[in-house]
Amino acid sequence: METEMQYTSYYRSPLGDMLMAADEIGLTGLWFEGQKYFARQLEDGPKERELPIFEKVRQWLDLYFLGKEPDVAIPLHFIGTAFQKEVWEILCTIPYGQTITYGEIAKQIAAKKGLPRMSAQAVGGAVGRNKISVIVPCHHVVGTNGSLTGYAGGIEKKVKLLTLEHVDMQRFFIPRKGSASGNRTV
Repeated sequence: METEMQYTSYYRSPLGDMLMAADEIGLTGLWFEGQKYFARQLEDGPKERELPIFEKVRQWLDLYFLGKEPDVAIPLHFIGTAFQKEVWEILCTIPYGQTITYGEIAKQIAAKKGLPRMSAQAVGGAVGRNKISVIVPCHHVVGTNGSLTGYAGGIEKKVKLLTLEHVDMQRFFIPRKGSASGNRTV
C-alpha cells in the first residue's frame, strides 16, 4: 500500500491535544494524543508542516467544539483495507447529533454486497481503526443494547462528544470494565 508523504500539525481541543495528518490528497488522520492506534500509519517519519488543509480542519474543529454543526468541507484520504474504507464511508453519512449501531452498519454493508448478513464484530474492528476521529464520527456508533463501547479515544471522550452534539444520553450506558453487559447509565 503506497502512500503519499504525510505531514502533521497539532490542534488544541477542549478534550486534549490532537494530532492532524494529511498528504497531497486529503486528511489522513486526526487523533487525540494517546488514543488507541495513535498515529500508527505515520511510522515512516512524517514531517511537521503547516498545510492549507490543517487550517480548514481547525475551522471545522473550532465550530464543532463550540457545539455547532460544522459546514467546512474537508477532503479525506482513507488509508486502510477496502472493508475499512467501506465502513468509514458509512460513518461519514451519520448525521450530526445522531447515532447508529454496529449491527445497522453491518446490515447496510450486507445489503450492498448482496449477503444474507455481515458481522457486527467485523464492523466494530473497522470502526475502531478509524484514523480520522471526530470528523469521521466513529463516536456515533453504539451497541445495539445502548452500550457505549468501542471508542479508541476513550469512553469519557465519546460521552463528551455525544453530549456536545446534544444526543439524548438517557438511553446509553457505559459497560463495566471487561464486560459488554454493564448497566451503568451515563
